[in-house]
Amino acid sequence: MKLDPSVIGELSVASGEPANLAGRNTASLSTDWLGAGKKQTKKAAEEYLRSSIEELKTSQELLWASGSHALLVVLQAMDAAGKDGTIKHVMSGINPQGCQVVAFKEPSTQEQAHDFLWRYSKALPERGRIGIFNRSYYEEVLVVRVHPELLPGQWELAGDGRSNRLWSHRFEDTNAFEHHLQRNGTRIVKIFLHISKDEQKKRILRRLDNPAKYWKFSMSDLADRQHWAQYQEAYEEALTATSMAWAPWYVVPADHKYVARALVGAILADAIGQMDLRLPTVAPDRLELITRAKAELRAE
Repeated sequence: MKLDPSVIGELSVASGEPANLAGRNTASLSTDWLGAGKKQTKKAAEEYLRSSIEELKTSQELLWASGSHALLVVLQAMDAAGKDGTIKHVMSGINPQGCQVVAFKEPSTQEQAHDFLWRYSKALPERGRIGIFNRSYYEEVLVVRVHPELLPGQWELAGDGRSNRLWSHRFEDTNAFEHHLQRNGTRIVKIFLHISKDEQKKRILRRLDNPAKYWKFSMSDLADRQHWAQYQEAYEEALTATSMAWAPWYVVPADHKYVARALVGAILADAIGQMDLRLPTVAPDRLELITRAKAELRAE
């Protein structure tokens, strides 16, 4: 599915331009993203998503067969923005053998003893596969920025301006890391599910009202709401500093789950479509073997 340039323009953070999270709508887009002047309804969005899922299914098979590229999807959001549900619905048509999802939790002692990108580089998808990072190395300039006490001891922040250098250095290292991946065949799509504070509150309350959802609740969800403004500031700077031509950020309105899922599906289908993938060329001797095999089977 090829997204209209106007839709891409509204979703993406242009390189060198502010992310402008405060000025972005968390419910929808102003452009006609459904096409043909359709109204943004749940039914229309679900139909749109189904088209993307079918295209993703075909594209993933071609990605796997070609074995020349990989797709890395970086998914970031505030709590309750719908990361898990987005992955579940958008990737529902994908062959599980060609896709891997990694959810990064609190780093281990061993992981903290390495550079901040080490544990993420180990989980990258190989060529032919789709890899999804449910949270990612961007946590290293988000969570630890809001909660510097979580930084390893050797990176404790002093009041001498060192903290500013730490974040800018990490932005530079992240851009270089992603550029390296892109030049070696990994297409990177970074998606920020942009949810409002009011909608997050409603979703957390729904969890607390449903015993079947209790397992999804953590007191940290409430604690982090007290740092909402700090997180928004951290995201604003991170997205602004790291949205590059080779690894752009897409800010997807997430107050309506059906909108977010439909747009993410279209973004991913569009990304694979731009890879210009080809089926492997079959050598003449291989074609001869295939012809012989068909003849033998038909003669049985």
